Amino acid sequence: MELAQFVEDGFVRLPDAFPRDVAEAARAILWRDTGCDPDRPTTWTKPVIRLGDYPGGPFAEAVNTPVLHEAYDALVGAGRWLRRESLGTFPVRFPSPADPGDAGWHVDASFDYDDPDFFNWRVNVRSRGRALLMLFLFSDVGDDDAPTRIRVGSHAEIARRLAPAGNAGLTLRELAANGFAETAGCREVLATGDAGTVYLCHPFMVHAAQPHRGSRPRFMAQPPLLPASPLGLDIERGEAPVERAIRAALNEGSR
Repeated sequence: MELAQFVEDGFVRLPDAFPRDVAEAARAILWRDTGCDPDRPTTWTKPVIRLGDYPGGPFAEAVNTPVLHEAYDALVGAGRWLRRESLGTFPVRFPSPADPGDAGWHVDASFDYDDPDFFNWRVNVRSRGRALLMLFLFSDVGDDDAPTRIRVGSHAEIARRLAPAGNAGLTLRELAANGFAETAGCREVLATGDAGTVYLCHPFMVHAAQPHRGSRPRFMAQPPLLPASPLGLDIERGEAPVERAIRAALNEGSR
């Protein structure tokens, strides 16, 4: 795994991070709960269906492979992340000409989730509450299959944006106020790959959904990897790549 690439680009791509048969077992459960028939596209009437958290079974197996545990250790530090037993919400995207209504550029929040207005959820420069953003592909995803869009290197711009706000951080509303204009020049990458591929991203990565123009639904989870420390990352002294990336961004911004 290219740790230097993670610091600079903000993500690493791990093909075959979990077995294809695990993805298939999970997908069967998800298909059941969509209420749609996989063999009858006429039943796919919505551009996106969001399914709840699924603890245990193939979901816990997918997030806890030796390959992924080794990667978590390498990016965040051994003993500095919390084991997951589920993968959070699944936004299942179906081929559709309709606007899914959630395709804007954004950064995922990491604390103050108790506020009923999710635009008031917050992010701070220590990434309190989130060590990584993770994208788990449970179906084969090509360019037309609504792959998540990633702005390469955008994590550095967001670190510099967050720094003046200190530990209080910024709300999602404040972060999105300028439409993430500081990241508009970043190169865009699509999170494509076969089922079993995982993208491990810096928590400040700017990313976006998009409409599905393919022929088969896309199944993906995007859970956080939670830090062991409730205070967040050690950006002053921490040697893990996720911390070094923030420190490098702030040092670059001070020149």
